[in-house]
Amino acid sequence: MAQIDFLLEDLVARKGSDLHLSAGRKPVFRVSGALNDVPDSSPLTSDDVLAMMREILPEENIAQLQRDWDTDCAYAIPGLARFRVNAYRDMNGVCAVLRVIPDKIPSFEDLNLPEALRSFCLLSKGLVVVTGPTGSGKSTTLSAMIDYINRTRNEHIITIEDPIEFVHTPAKCVINQREVHRDTRSFATALRAALREDPDIVLIGEMRDLETMEIAIETAETGHLVFATLHTNAAATTVERMIDKFPAERQNQIRSMLADTLKGVVAQTLCPKIAGGRVAAFEVLVVNTPVSALIREGKTHMLQSVIQTGRNIGMQTFSDELTRLATKGLITPRDAYIKAVNKDEIATKFKMAGLSLDFLKAEEEAAQLKRQKAAAEKIAEWRMKAETDPKNAAYLAEAAWHLATTPFEVLRSPKEAYKLADRATSLTRENEPRALAALGAAHAALGNFRKALDATRKAQVLYNKAGDRPAAAACGARITLFEQSKPFFDE
Repeated sequence: MAQIDFLLEDLVARKGSDLHLSAGRKPVFRVSGALNDVPDSSPLTSDDVLAMMREILPEENIAQLQRDWDTDCAYAIPGLARFRVNAYRDMNGVCAVLRVIPDKIPSFEDLNLPEALRSFCLLSKGLVVVTGPTGSGKSTTLSAMIDYINRTRNEHIITIEDPIEFVHTPAKCVINQREVHRDTRSFATALRAALREDPDIVLIGEMRDLETMEIAIETAETGHLVFATLHTNAAATTVERMIDKFPAERQNQIRSMLADTLKGVVAQTLCPKIAGGRVAAFEVLVVNTPVSALIREGKTHMLQSVIQTGRNIGMQTFSDELTRLATKGLITPRDAYIKAVNKDEIATKFKMAGLSLDFLKAEEEAAQLKRQKAAAEKIAEWRMKAETDPKNAAYLAEAAWHLATTPFEVLRSPKEAYKLADRATSLTRENEPRALAALGAAHAALGNFRKALDATRKAQVLYNKAGDRPAAAACGARITLFEQSKPFFDE
């Protein structure tokens, strides 16, 4: 039994999703989206992690790790689960992440997938793109869709994955699963070959490059049903992202091809559930005749509005779905707001649903208190230095600067700042720009803007002579403020 199996068994028992192994720290589990050290574990060395990888990775993957500094593959523990493995190097040595792929393929009902996705499974041809950030559950969603097709249709399915995650047992379909770097050299190579392998449906684990994307579109155009993934954050922006991948001279052609072949875009994100675990939220774009026309005419900026008004044909926005999950008590309003792409839109949805945004005010107040505490500590530090060494102009100027420019009124002390800055400029005979800048800020805080301008302009001249253009430019910005009789607060 491999040493790492004990950790993986514990991970599965805790219903975790990922195991992180990093040189210099303890193993870490991700459970319900949160990262925590493995209980009763010790920090690992780079050699420890490499030894674990040698036990489970094929020799070619170990060679690739040592040659290219990262590698991907799958690892299975019979009766427990399969795991997607990525081993890599960082500044401290060898690291790895192993993601759980459950033995049981989840159903539509298990994942609470939108009904529009079932309709995509009934298509005979076209392109369906599932998108979202890494770790958002795209592979799980696609596996549920392929499983549904496998149980309800009589087709030939070819999957091209890196690595193979969910293993499908043929039911009504003939299924061939190919792994990149093991069964084929690349996504593009396998996809070109697939056209000669009599497929009805092709699943592309990831459209990583322009060639793969182009062949995927062409495959859909020739009468096949193609499912693929991309790393984008929203359904509406996915179409433009795909078009932008191509050279400018080809984009009109690709728009036309997508208008004819694209049937749907599903964007998803995972949210922590209040009761534990995670739940997926989906944004769905169903490509009908009006949507095709917008794509062909280059009006993809209008797609978000179409999604908002297309609920009757299965479309839904992230804001609607996240609000629904929060209203049902499955996720917190805070998590829903964090996951939303359009913050203004979800704030409006919250208001309509009677959900409070008070958590934003509380978090801002907490952040403000944290910033104020940091500012107070900084002021105390420079005050002490100035008191300890009262002839050190640099200390005096720095203390003056913070006392004059702090954005927190309770901490601001313009008179003290002026005294410290005046002493600093006297000690340096007005030849030190930082002291003059602090004097200018102190005068402005006291409302003496003419004197503030005089000191700041002198500081700007000295900074320019020293070749410190950023500092000179900052002086210029403050001069503009002081000319408007406005003090400067260093946010």
